[in-house]
Amino acid sequence: MLRTCENELIERLYARDQAAMTEFYDQYGKVLYSVILRIVRNEELAEDALQECMVKIWYSFASYDPGRGRLFTWALNVCRHAAIDQLRTRRYRESQSTQPLEGSKALRTPALAAFLPEHVGVRELLLLLKPADRVLMELLYFGGFTHSEAADELQLPLGTVKTRVRASIQLLSRAAQEPLDFAALPVRG
Repeated sequence: MLRTCENELIERLYARDQAAMTEFYDQYGKVLYSVILRIVRNEELAEDALQECMVKIWYSFASYDPGRGRLFTWALNVCRHAAIDQLRTRRYRESQSTQPLEGSKALRTPALAAFLPEHVGVRELLLLLKPADRVLMELLYFGGFTHSEAADELQLPLGTVKTRVRASIQLLSRAAQEPLDFAALPVRG
């Protein structure tokens, strides 16, 4: 009886009957989803993969050969391969490397109404830099300039701008690690 129903479903799928595809999904969708979920271990990605598999099964059904195996086995292999492909995608790797925010310390600390760099003394730290480097850093970090735009504005080669920025950041990083009295900062000239 099962084989007769399966044969009828196969004939309807070969005939491109959309109702047969709905019936196929109703009959096998949950099992195929569980197989995909076991491989990708992420419900959202498993749902996406299942939908992609259903589309793939619909469009590539002509390649199914009933003489080589049952319909479910063929669909299972299509889904298994799609799930493995999903593991190889960039989206999957990114979903594995990001952590959800629930329970995060960031959610427990209140955000400032508006973040201004002046609140942390960055402008005062710039006083440690030579005037030319200070102007460059102010253009980049307070003026919103790109490296290229700052190079054009200051009429400097791009490589020089990048070198000065790197050196300035290293100097400021070292200075920021030590407790400073901002009122007593020396001005470099």
